[in-house]
Amino acid sequence: MCGTELAAGASAVYERASKTVRCTECIPEVATTAPELDELAESPVEPMAGTAGASARREFERRKTRREERIHANHPKLGGLILALSDEPQSTRAWATGAAGEERLGAVLDSLNSPLARVLHDRRIPRTRANIDHIVVCSGGVLVIDAKKYQGRPHLRVEGGILRERTEKLMVGSRDATKLVDGVHKQVGLVRAALGDETPVPVRGFLCFVNADWPLIGGSFNTRSVSVLWPKKLASIVSEPGPLSESEVAAAHQRLADAFPIA
Repeated sequence: MCGTELAAGASAVYERASKTVRCTECIPEVATTAPELDELAESPVEPMAGTAGASARREFERRKTRREERIHANHPKLGGLILALSDEPQSTRAWATGAAGEERLGAVLDSLNSPLARVLHDRRIPRTRANIDHIVVCSGGVLVIDAKKYQGRPHLRVEGGILRERTEKLMVGSRDATKLVDGVHKQVGLVRAALGDETPVPVRGFLCFVNADWPLIGGSFNTRSVSVLWPKKLASIVSEPGPLSESEVAAAHQRLADAFPIA
């Protein structure tokens, strides 16, 4: 909070939600809105923010374990050798890749955590098996973010025009990823509905590609009201000043945390 450098061995407080360390001089700020530190230590309450990539990581481990158990059951003597010489199926590896992308972006967003930039990670959409990777409530509004770890350069392909209907396709390298935009639109609609009409907070959708082949100059773009960018560019948007106050940010953050539980 104050920017003081903490030397090894210094007394400090570890903030689980943001995975950061806070010096003891900044503790009074916490005490004004939270129980005493001793009470917090005795109450192992899961942080409201959640853990980025947690559900994808669990699914990867579940599939990996099931495959290992199946191979050992079918090949009691050679199961270990088969596993050592073979790779996980692509459908299983995809969960690990997705988790890694969410984890990396989650670390960037956690580093921005403040009263005017509150995060929610890995939120379950009620009555479905789907989830929202990240939600950020900041002074500029609510950012609904889908994290992807794809190879290739994201770009926009525009087809049609004067004589044909104009269409936009989101491409990553030669891969058509337009369906990702549809997914973000759906998530944005659910978040707007959760906030309700009585809470006029702007809600925007983002596709954030981690480790993609972005150009040195430019590169980000919009398609059908969804911004396509990279983590550092997203961080700059989160940090931009906006019309919402700390109390409005906190209220919207709490409302969305209640509407979309930790996955």
